[in-house]
Amino acid sequence: MRDAILVLNAGSSSIKFAIFPWANSDGTTLSSQPAEQPLFSGQIDGIGADQMITRLKVRDAEGKIITDQSLDEVHSSASNHRHALDCLLGWLDAHDEGLHMRAVGHRVVHGGENYAQPVRLDANICAELAHLNPLAPLHQPHNLSAIQAILTLLPELPQVACFDTAFHRNQPAIARQFALPRAITAMGVQRYGFHGISYEYIAETLPHVLPAATAAGRVIVAHLGNGASMCALHNGQSVATTMGFSALDGLMMGTRTGNLDPGVLLYLMDNLNMDSQALARLLYRESGLLGVSGISQDMRSLLSAAATRSEAREAIDLFCYRAQREIGSLAAALGGLDALIFTGGIGEHAAPVRQQICSKLQWLGIELDEQRNTHPATSQAGHITRTNSAVPVLVIPTNEEWMIARHTAKLLTEDDPRYTATT
Repeated sequence: MRDAILVLNAGSSSIKFAIFPWANSDGTTLSSQPAEQPLFSGQIDGIGADQMITRLKVRDAEGKIITDQSLDEVHSSASNHRHALDCLLGWLDAHDEGLHMRAVGHRVVHGGENYAQPVRLDANICAELAHLNPLAPLHQPHNLSAIQAILTLLPELPQVACFDTAFHRNQPAIARQFALPRAITAMGVQRYGFHGISYEYIAETLPHVLPAATAAGRVIVAHLGNGASMCALHNGQSVATTMGFSALDGLMMGTRTGNLDPGVLLYLMDNLNMDSQALARLLYRESGLLGVSGISQDMRSLLSAAATRSEAREAIDLFCYRAQREIGSLAAALGGLDALIFTGGIGEHAAPVRQQICSKLQWLGIELDEQRNTHPATSQAGHITRTNSAVPVLVIPTNEEWMIARHTAKLLTEDDPRYTATT
């Protein structure tokens, strides 16, 4: 019997998952540090999406795809999170009879003011988290749907929430405040920041890939993907970040605007009669790379089309320009720069984007090495700068799933004596 932790990251139409073994080498006690390599990982796509087949894709510990199947073939309705997770749990039962699921860890985007640490979930906490849905409408409701689905399917299984906002809670007060009346600030209207689980992982990795003084120095981490943000670190702690009250702020993203003059919203309301729902659709789903290019929100597609489609080239240029400006802003907040880190889907895999962003950062002491940038996995610790570069730039793959598994294990082994030994 192998004890394990299931990690879930639920979106509107997909669920990413990973299953981590949870036992010390003697096999008799549960560890607060689960293995970093998952036994299985994958995702379920097409949940509730019109005219899409809901598919389950599973990879083994070596990353080999071992299952790629339509869930509609094995379940009469895989149209919501409960049915999709029911299919996943059924797959686990059928393919690994010795797996004993002991807990579920969830990525929950927003913890608000009350949750700065991982927490074991109950009905009251879930109700509180639901009140934060308007602050992260693309994520929070679906995070909570997966939690409710597990509660329905396996009500005795402990569940832990890890919050994307938590890593930023110790920022200086001035970095979190808007220039709004104090009464509105007191209502919780402030900068929260997101992608904190990713930043926490990078912060803990830095001492293993950089000299101690540099790792503890002034570091900017660029988490670039369909959702994108940056974070300024000092002593491994968040000092400032580009996302604010919601996940719309800061960088241009796949379908989100990033930083936008609020006067634009007033103009759209007054002149196009757009209400809050129309504005939300515009800001969250119709803008960013997709809106500017009119082609795709996927950076890979835009890079392929850039040579022949000016709209694709313009979207990439704007994405990189906005990134350069935010790096300058965060460097000012830090009082300088000792290292720059790229992570996330675009940050890890799009060498042309990294090159274009760094091309205007020589003033910060960055000298990119073209060969290393093209093949970062072959360079020492992911360094992509020249040996004489005053500021090193690294590519570090993030591992949010393992951070969630680790927090889940730590919380349960510390707080619940039932999780000190296998049963």
